[in-house]
Amino acid sequence: MSSSALSKELVLLILQFLNEENYQETAHRLEKESGCFFNMEYFEDIVTNGELDEVEKYLSGFTKFDDNNYSTKIFFEIRKQKYLEALDRRDDAKAAEILRNDLRVFSTYNAELFKEMTMLLSLNNFREIEQLSKYVDSKNARTIMLRELKSLVQANPLFQDKLQFPCSENSRLRALINQSLNWQHQMCKSPKPDPEIKTLFVDHTCGTSNGAPAPPPPFRFFQLAPAPAAPVASLAGWLANPSMTLQRTVSGCPIAVPSPRPAAPVKRLRTPPYSPATDDEHIIKRSRPIGISDEVNHPAVLRSSDDLPKTVVCNLNQGSAVKSMDFHPLQQTILLVGTNIGDIRIWEVVRREMLYLQSFKVWDLAACSVNLQASLASENIASVNRIAWSPDGDLFGVAFSKHIVQIYSYHGGNIQNHLEMDAHVGNVSDLAFSQLKEQLYLVTCGEDRTVKVWSAITGSRQYTFEGHESSVYSVCPHHRNNVQFIFSATVNGRIKVWLYDDMGPRLDIDAPGRSCTKILYSADGTRVFSCGTNKEGESYLVEWIETEGAFKRTYHGLGKCSVGVVQFDTAKNRFLAAGDEFLIKIWDMDGDNILTTIDAEGGLPVSPCIKFNREGSLLAVSTSENAVKILANNKAVHLLHSNGSRALDAFKLFPGTAAKGPTTGSLGASSSIAGTSIPTSGRNSLSPSIFGMNGDSKNFSDVVIRSNGELENSQAWKLKEYDEQSQFQSLQLPDRLLPTRIIRMMYTRSGGAILALTYNAVHKLWKWQQDEFNPSGKATCAVEPKFWQPPSGIIMTNDISNIILDHANPCFALSKNDSYLLSTSGGKISLFNMMTFKTMTTFMPPPPAATCLEFHPRDNNIMAIGMEDSSIQIYNVRVNEVKRKFKGHQKRVTGLAFSDILNVLVSSGADAQLCVWSIDKWENEASKFLPIPTRRMSSTLARTRVLFHQDLRHLLVVHETQIAIYEAPKLDCQKQWFPPECDAPVTDAIYSCDGMSIYTSFEDGSVGIFTASTLQLKCRISATAYLPSNSSSRVFPVVIAAHPSEPNQFALGLTNGGVIVLEPPESEQKWGTDPPVPNGSGPERIQV
Repeated sequence: MSSSALSKELVLLILQFLNEENYQETAHRLEKESGCFFNMEYFEDIVTNGELDEVEKYLSGFTKFDDNNYSTKIFFEIRKQKYLEALDRRDDAKAAEILRNDLRVFSTYNAELFKEMTMLLSLNNFREIEQLSKYVDSKNARTIMLRELKSLVQANPLFQDKLQFPCSENSRLRALINQSLNWQHQMCKSPKPDPEIKTLFVDHTCGTSNGAPAPPPPFRFFQLAPAPAAPVASLAGWLANPSMTLQRTVSGCPIAVPSPRPAAPVKRLRTPPYSPATDDEHIIKRSRPIGISDEVNHPAVLRSSDDLPKTVVCNLNQGSAVKSMDFHPLQQTILLVGTNIGDIRIWEVVRREMLYLQSFKVWDLAACSVNLQASLASENIASVNRIAWSPDGDLFGVAFSKHIVQIYSYHGGNIQNHLEMDAHVGNVSDLAFSQLKEQLYLVTCGEDRTVKVWSAITGSRQYTFEGHESSVYSVCPHHRNNVQFIFSATVNGRIKVWLYDDMGPRLDIDAPGRSCTKILYSADGTRVFSCGTNKEGESYLVEWIETEGAFKRTYHGLGKCSVGVVQFDTAKNRFLAAGDEFLIKIWDMDGDNILTTIDAEGGLPVSPCIKFNREGSLLAVSTSENAVKILANNKAVHLLHSNGSRALDAFKLFPGTAAKGPTTGSLGASSSIAGTSIPTSGRNSLSPSIFGMNGDSKNFSDVVIRSNGELENSQAWKLKEYDEQSQFQSLQLPDRLLPTRIIRMMYTRSGGAILALTYNAVHKLWKWQQDEFNPSGKATCAVEPKFWQPPSGIIMTNDISNIILDHANPCFALSKNDSYLLSTSGGKISLFNMMTFKTMTTFMPPPPAATCLEFHPRDNNIMAIGMEDSSIQIYNVRVNEVKRKFKGHQKRVTGLAFSDILNVLVSSGADAQLCVWSIDKWENEASKFLPIPTRRMSSTLARTRVLFHQDLRHLLVVHETQIAIYEAPKLDCQKQWFPPECDAPVTDAIYSCDGMSIYTSFEDGSVGIFTASTLQLKCRISATAYLPSNSSSRVFPVVIAAHPSEPNQFALGLTNGGVIVLEPPESEQKWGTDPPVPNGSGPERIQV
């Protein structure tokens, strides 16, 4: 056990002793100062007693307010309660002090909320505010706050291992001392039958007096062996007795370590015995998000060459040469691929579905070194050198040929940018994740001759290992018992071994043939292999005797390599495979000669890239045609055939596969959202093509993928049709006002309310209450919401003086914190307070009238306003001033959307034109007209709407004649879908909150749900399924809104004034099933 773990356990034993001796105050102080154990019972007591200052002090031993979102929320709730209690007892001076000293720090997170809290000082009774109307007294409020604080603490990863006191016998510290004394007594030369123990400060000895304390011998975690006279090439020297491991932690309590000692020269020691059970368990024990089990199945070892994957089951087109691949460690049908032009793809290989595509892009160029900026200026492209999953599959890292390493977080379909590091000068050759205790690290190497260790959570550099004399080609972190180490190998065949400290390499030897070498361990971690190619093209595949540093076995059969370095991999604990001479060559680990070869039906390059999945049932190999072939073993092929052509159930085929949906992340908030889940078929501008049914409902109703990727008609997949209300959940919202056509509608950002604007300029708000029937307080079909109005009975109504409503183009926009609403129905723009419904101000009287509104992503006081006269105005609400005015459309502006990542504003108009404007200079960067089918005449007043995908790069364009996906800022059309000529026009469409689906409403009352990545219809809801039987035939949805956090919930605003919320049946949890992807090679563009 490491020194840090022992130190922590010692503190916990002392805590146990203090509590047993009833030294409560001292115990709580030690809890806080050590940060080892969070005493929830004590925490509850001081919160309930109102000792809120003491609550903050106690928490400060475990977290700071800005450590993560959970911590921020915890401190905010406590300080808010202090503020409200001061206001309630009319101590305005104290309240002002709390506001100034304690709450002001949170204004950087939410300036509007801080302003509202400041406004409370001006009220006689803060209960006048609707959100605070249920505040009874401080005791009741503390009870409510305590429930929330406990939930936040329990969810906060910083408290994850500190809430449960370890189980141990009573008086454990006393028992250990007694054991020590008994041992000391047994060691006495003349032990007395009844020894007298007078002190613990020196060792007990019978027959001598317990005099002045003598210094105890120094305690060392590892004892150094004497150095040999000359360096010896041994792989064991660093393993058994490293000098010490000065492990650096990102956060947590301090760790006591022995005093630094000079680095010892290379030495020969013995390797401690290896325990697969404990060591393998240690590798995977990192804290995972909620819902991910620590359990990992260890399937049987492959026993014969028949178990090898030899049969080609699919071909995945990559579009560029494959450089690196890695299968997900848990979801073993998920393949990660990197190419020579920097493309990153994620495939579900059984379904042949591309889940993700991202081209090379530096996230923050300004933060990069001058060298990198200069390199990118000459050529803005970089190759992927290495791509790899973390041990639990929650992250994947990418090493590029230019300086950069990027880490992405992966939670099912949710892929986000996590960290970007300017890691090395020049080429980043390799990377690998490493688990140290409870911390996850990333090890990288590169052209600058260094090996570096980074925190995979924070991106901070922990170690830099220098000493290589040439570019470092590969790294391989591993461990034996509690000793962690890293192999590194250079392009000229020099291997070094490092511990996680600053004491230099522990081993320095030559690779076989001085070859450019990669090192791998077998799956159980007990056997180590290396494979490399030298400058003369000679390749070497060997197994090492780890304890002696010599070769145990040299594998024969590798040819002379004319290009690159031979790539190799291991299959479980039985086989070695190498890509060589246009083949995949296989060896039994216990045999010297080639066992078999696999040609994968031809088409392989000289030295193909290869990768097994963890079970060894699938093998990915790169081809000369810029593709990846997936090979399966006999069992997998049998299951494929027995399931016919249907999309297979990966759980049955690969028992190690674990589905992962959205989870509570352990990484904290990421800075931006990654690339896109929407695939592109090429890197150049794409011309529009038609997607969807195109007039033939059979196109996607009976589709199946054959093993060769072709499509055929079958009963395997059918378009899901919802024709009856019993097939899903729905709820019509109650209404006390005159039912009038819904014109605009949206969910509040919190997800607990729906706001609608009607034809007659009236706003309606429905709120779901938080109670035992609806603990989340969010919108749901299971609980009816309240048609909400403030106690004053005020109705939010837009100015419509001298306005002809039929000619108006109503619009509204809600502030980020749901506190303010900007709205217009053809007259002045009104600013409403959402708590009181009072009109705070009006501005911009027509003409021209405002036709669309959008808040600036970085400043709630700045609005982009589209106008009837086709202009766009940038308006500062706070100072009542138009900052900029520009034109690009020929008719009124009907849609606006900001992208903070691209720094652009996209506008759309009744002229069916899209325009891109830079936010910095408000200059036009691109424009494009929608292709309107000649067979369908579009209304001259047709609204064109634009909405960004959650990646803020891809744009959903909605027009009555089509829905389409464009890529900003160049406005390349990625996909289009046109309703069949006989079908009704599109009335509205919107992305689901996870960006995976598109909800689309039609004038015939039906609703279509599309897969966002392919624009293929996956299910349809008929009007008769959700409308009451007495509804008019002309009732249809005018507007559709998607819930901000529930991806399968949406709401329809109808022509008859009704609002209906829809959710899939509880038994299914989602709408329909995704249609199969055509051509078997991922979601390519389809012309129907």
